[in-house]
Amino acid sequence: MCEDDAEQQHGISLTRRTALGAAGSALLMAGATSAQAGVISDRAGRSAPLPGADRASRISSGTTLLHADLHNHTLLSDGDGDPARAFASMRSAGLDVAALTDHATLSDNVLGDVLDGILPPEYRDVAGLTRSGWRRTKELADLANEDGAFTAIRGFEWSEPLLGHVNVWFTEHYTDVRQAGLMALLFDWLARKPGLILDGGADGIAGFNHPGREPLRFSGFRYDPRVRDRMVSLEMFNRADDYLFRGYEQGRRSPLVACLDAGWRTGLSGVTDEHGTDWGHPEGKGRTGMWVEEHSRRGVKAAMLARRFFATRTSGLRLDATATASGSGGRQPVRMGSTLPHTSGVVTFAVDLARGADWVGRRLACQVLRSGGEVPEVVDVVEFEVGPELRFRVSLAAADGDWVVLRISDPSAPNDTPGPGGHPCNDLGIAYSSPWWLATS
Repeated sequence: MCEDDAEQQHGISLTRRTALGAAGSALLMAGATSAQAGVISDRAGRSAPLPGADRASRISSGTTLLHADLHNHTLLSDGDGDPARAFASMRSAGLDVAALTDHATLSDNVLGDVLDGILPPEYRDVAGLTRSGWRRTKELADLANEDGAFTAIRGFEWSEPLLGHVNVWFTEHYTDVRQAGLMALLFDWLARKPGLILDGGADGIAGFNHPGREPLRFSGFRYDPRVRDRMVSLEMFNRADDYLFRGYEQGRRSPLVACLDAGWRTGLSGVTDEHGTDWGHPEGKGRTGMWVEEHSRRGVKAAMLARRFFATRTSGLRLDATATASGSGGRQPVRMGSTLPHTSGVVTFAVDLARGADWVGRRLACQVLRSGGEVPEVVDVVEFEVGPELRFRVSLAAADGDWVVLRISDPSAPNDTPGPGGHPCNDLGIAYSSPWWLATS
């Protein structure tokens, strides 16, 4: 079956089997993070010094860097851990923003609600969230949330085993997979405003998870203009994996190229996708750096809608990047995640990357990625030492593709999931900027 066939077929409707209800121990609260790096301990005695960079950009103003993990699981679906401990664990790891996003899998019905909390725990792996689990997630997020110190978010992961998984945040309601093989029903729900009769998800935002892990890849990233603004993210790092070349060995396109060439305007994120009990603590798993005007749910949502974030697998990393088109007159540099007015000619990039004193002098590379067919074309590679701001110029034409992404890498280490032989991105990925979209008018 090809990727687009799923939308043409009428899969059987699925009936939900319920999840294990939330167990409950008291929420563990931790101290506030410092403006730079801090040590926070929970009651289990764990401590997580965050050897991170300063939170202020050297090339932009008006925003502060927050470290986020927006994809995590608990006993409310197929995770191993008590949801009451999850937010405290992530805060103790030095994260500023955290979300619980348990799986929403099979359709709600009266029988599911009646049996909620009665069926054995083994059913939760298939069943995912119930309505009581959704309410419990809100209670825990509201208890953990502290404006200015720690932003706790309720979300869910729409999970179709062939098409793929989609995270949704900031909605009042959630939706399951109501018919196998159809992305359209999810997009219908995301486009619909919540009402008295039919619920909807137009109050929230969403993102493509571990792209390419499931075979149909969101019906080939089939584009739906109704929800372009609400589909804000594409996971480039999930757990310890770089998804740039996911599926290449099976003859598939790079998920990055497939998504952006389809017309989606997603920022790029990293997540731990934690299913264990050590939320936030393992080093080397994905996370997201986010530039906010306000440390609150409102500020986080605004940053995500603006695609003002980046993907990394390194705690405490700071990455900011701007692009300025030649002949732009008095216009200000354009930050990653935005539209860059540019038809052809030279674009000047400015990159601010840091992660504390131990990274100063480390040799890295900045790769300029464009649309390239099966895998991204790398139109320039600039090697640099971590320390001063990096500035360089590249000739770009909108006719060659309407997006550009910067990838930060370590040339001395290999990519565990490489692409074509000799491709510049076969080295170890450190971070991805969100794209710029080139506009000719």
